[in-house]
Amino acid sequence: MRALLRRLHGAAVALLLWRGRAPSPARPAASEVLSQHLRQRRLPHWTSFCVKYSAVRNDQFGLSHFNWPVDGANYLVLRTGCFPFIKYHCSRAAPQDLALQDAFFTALKVLNAGIPTLLYGVGSWFFARVTETVHTSHGPVTIYFLNKEDEGAMY
Repeated sequence: MRALLRRLHGAAVALLLWRGRAPSPARPAASEVLSQHLRQRRLPHWTSFCVKYSAVRNDQFGLSHFNWPVDGANYLVLRTGCFPFIKYHCSRAAPQDLALQDAFFTALKVLNAGIPTLLYGVGSWFFARVTETVHTSHGPVTIYFLNKEDEGAMY
């Protein structure tokens, strides 16, 4: 079922991001952007950012709440697609069993047909004015913030 949803979602995003017949440039995985951002920020206590679908390969499709280890630190990540962005909220914490919460958030997004996340994406499009460049193996990627984050802040 997840594979079918991944294919349908991929086709819908490709249609919305269609750029004609020109070959698309190689894009980094969304997971690489996540890891590199956390490294560039020197493993912050928390961060919350958006990355454009068009800038990455969505290799974390179907993950809503999960553990993400980076250089010995673990992050609890809340992730959602909010077109035209993928939104991440990351908090550094000990690993936890998030399978039930991940299934709950994923089911909630499916049941509401993604309408609230689409509205969140459109709102982010208007209000995300703070940017940062993340350096990846496929070149720089711009990420967006709804507010400026204080480096070293606990909350």
